[in-house]
Amino acid sequence: MAGPSLRPHVHWAQRHRELFLRVDLSDVRNPDITITDNVLHFRAQGHGAKGDNIYEFEIEFLEPVEPKPVCRMTQRQLNITVQKKESNWWERLTKQEKRPLFLAPDFDRWLDESDAEMELKEKEEEKINKMKIESRVPKDPFKHLKKGYLIMYNLVQFLGFSWIFVNMTVRLFILGKGNMEIHLFSKMVGFLCLTDSFYDTFHTISDMMYFCQTLALMEIMNSLIGLVRSPLIPSVVQVVFGRNFVLFVILGSLEEMQSKPVVFFIFYFWSITELFRYPYYMLSCIGIEWKPLTWLRYTVWIPLYPLGGLAEAVCIVQSIPIFSETGKFSLGLPNPLNVTIQFPFVLQIYLIALFLGVFVNFRHLYKQRKQHLGPKKRKMK
Repeated sequence: MAGPSLRPHVHWAQRHRELFLRVDLSDVRNPDITITDNVLHFRAQGHGAKGDNIYEFEIEFLEPVEPKPVCRMTQRQLNITVQKKESNWWERLTKQEKRPLFLAPDFDRWLDESDAEMELKEKEEEKINKMKIESRVPKDPFKHLKKGYLIMYNLVQFLGFSWIFVNMTVRLFILGKGNMEIHLFSKMVGFLCLTDSFYDTFHTISDMMYFCQTLALMEIMNSLIGLVRSPLIPSVVQVVFGRNFVLFVILGSLEEMQSKPVVFFIFYFWSITELFRYPYYMLSCIGIEWKPLTWLRYTVWIPLYPLGGLAEAVCIVQSIPIFSETGKFSLGLPNPLNVTIQFPFVLQIYLIALFLGVFVNFRHLYKQRKQHLGPKKRKMK
């Protein structure tokens, strides 16, 4: 059973606006700290000079203070911060002239009046300098307009790819029901493919995909004029020589490719990725971070990027014989060279660049994932 209540050792210090009290109690339990009629009432159970016991004390302050103290407990002590109602320097802490025996100066935080005034002056100067620096930074009169544009851009892209995803998902369950069989699309890549349930995927979805991927060219402009932090060259490579090359050059120019089942997988992988990327950027424009969305933004690409790259590679491999037969996009140079640049050869080189691009993007996104989702580094003291 606990013994009678005792007084703990209390150390104090002050600034012009604050009072600091350090109560030497460890393992504090059930603290009751209030200020009534300018008197601080303290009662708590903890381990002090007299062992584990109930400790209590009262301090009547010299001048008026705010009635709401701020307390912070550690394993070894309890710290109390009290705000003065008026910013001035007190000659002592308590109203009674004789200092209580349990109360002593906190020399770790102790300053005399001149030192405190110097500290206050430094803080004021720092605040003034900060205001001067902020006033020198030119304000962007188009800041809200730019932010509104980025929000609308990401919203439109999100709605467009959502329409594609929902439309294709409905087709997957309706057209594919009872007519879906899974087999190896190619012995070389082991790609999963559906039968001709999706032969008209391109004709159904292409208009919206054309719109979204054409609009994606604005990402190059956004990077060029500094609206976003993305570097320009990766944006050009990803938008122009990535998806748009497959969409406009391969699928858009060859009717024979438009009825291939691989089109379904290309469009499906693209749309799933953007369902999380564009909302993430849209919320970032207004300073909102939703952790589940952040996790999805930097996680779903792990399976989708390789699968999307594989689907694009299969599409290009299937198109090479067609380009060879038709001679489309092959370029014949004038005599005396009499040399023809075969477009299928260009596609073979593009295949190598495609896999290198997937690797580079994978590495870049993995670094971003570690930056956003990895453990926070502790600051060195």
